[in-house]
Amino acid sequence: MPTMKTRLLCGIGLLGLLAFPAFSQKGPFKPTYTNMTEFGVLFGQVRYNVTAATETVSKRQNITAQTFNGVQLRPKLAVGGTVGVDWYHSALLMPVCAGVRYDLAQPGKKNLRVFTSLDTGYSFPWLNEDPTGYETRGGWVISPGIGFRIGRPQNANFILSLSYKRQEAEADKPLGWNETYKFETRVYNRIAFRLGLSF
Repeated sequence: MPTMKTRLLCGIGLLGLLAFPAFSQKGPFKPTYTNMTEFGVLFGQVRYNVTAATETVSKRQNITAQTFNGVQLRPKLAVGGTVGVDWYHSALLMPVCAGVRYDLAQPGKKNLRVFTSLDTGYSFPWLNEDPTGYETRGGWVISPGIGFRIGRPQNANFILSLSYKRQEAEADKPLGWNETYKFETRVYNRIAFRLGLSF
């Protein structure tokens, strides 16, 4: 008659044999396509000249939209490209950036997950329409952020994100009397609040 120790060892061995196929079928992580599309509002303040000797500061809210398309290289890491549109008061710019998305927690069955993001690249005035005598040019962009994914990991998720965006631009302006050149350097510093979907 088998002893308690023998039965325990046989039970452990049987569990090991049953578990082995499950582990062997899992295999390495396979990279997959991922997308995050978001719409939102840019919040900030601007300082500008009312007259040659007077400056004023005003609050601005602008519309923004962007889509990140990339490869999920690891369960927590995705890399790719981001294309967006930012409607500023005096310019319509399209930032084209390299992007990274990183989950702060190991993906599992949780329906609420935190992720970080970083986009950097260059903005272009492809859709911008300048008044006569003006010429707008884009510039460098950087945008770090943090957000939440809401929904099951295997399905489409609802996204809520908050990020900082610094975007440069320049504009040639109409010449006045006895002027040889006239241009304006702009730096847009904005907080972006966005909602969207990821899959």
